[in-house]
Amino acid sequence: MSRAIGKKVLKIERDALSSLIKRIDANFEKIVNVVYKIKGRIIVTGMGKPGFVAQKISATLSSTGTPSLYLHPAEALHGDLGRVTRDDLILALSNSGETEEIIKFLPMIKKIGAKLVAMTGNRHSTLARTADYVIDVSVKREACPLGLAPTTSTTAMLAMGDALAVALLDKKGFKEKDFAFYHPGGILGKRLILKVSDIMRKGAANPIVKDNAKVESVLLSITKARAGSASVVDSRGRLIGIFTDGDLRRHLETEPNLIKKQVKDVMTKNPTTIKKDKLAAEAFDILRSKKIDEIPVIDNRKRPIGLIDVQDLLKAGLV
Repeated sequence: MSRAIGKKVLKIERDALSSLIKRIDANFEKIVNVVYKIKGRIIVTGMGKPGFVAQKISATLSSTGTPSLYLHPAEALHGDLGRVTRDDLILALSNSGETEEIIKFLPMIKKIGAKLVAMTGNRHSTLARTADYVIDVSVKREACPLGLAPTTSTTAMLAMGDALAVALLDKKGFKEKDFAFYHPGGILGKRLILKVSDIMRKGAANPIVKDNAKVESVLLSITKARAGSASVVDSRGRLIGIFTDGDLRRHLETEPNLIKKQVKDVMTKNPTTIKKDKLAAEAFDILRSKKIDEIPVIDNRKRPIGLIDVQDLLKAGLV
């Protein structure tokens, strides 16, 4: 029984969302243009369940390049209307269009001079008649079998809010770098802004050895640096190879005097490298695709200046 009800709810909401597509019309485009030109912020308001949707819409707008804040309608009547200026635009959510707390502050919005967009399921309501622009999110019925709990109506508001935010994102030419700027703390932001130079090991933590160094001394350098490898350079300081834990294991069985050999004889030649200005996410993709644990970071003269270890990416939160 529960499965049948669950499926019925999703079908009702799916059909409601499908019916919204035809409302992405000239009126919608006009509203997008109006919002795009607003000098102030988009202030989103709603009471009850639409209030939670309003908070989400405001958050989505803010994170995609359209400055926004959520205004609780009840608090607006007790001083928070001071947040609103004539340069702002109010996006008011109410399925009935008669929500008491919202209707009460409409005259003040008009007096302030802010534009008003109503997102409502009732085009003949007080809210719709007062608004400068109306987004119709009416639905045939709620998914609740009692027809009372806001379900389909709030889903429609949420989806239309996403449509508005994404249309604005596109109109503003919002790019990945912009998204990263507003999301510096999350993994998405890190993947888009964190560079190799930000997390690479350098100095004493980046062991560099000459190609004629004995494996014994190379192992000591790696241990001292607490690394998993050492970059091997020629007499001119250019990278020619890397000696890793994997190289050590591979040669242990075949080279009885391994620790006395010169590292150039047992190193991995011409290793994969990366430049310091590349994204750390690119380093992670290389490590994953090539199934390796370290990448030397080189400059334009092929000199090793750093080392990226998979552990560094883990610590940075990229994995």
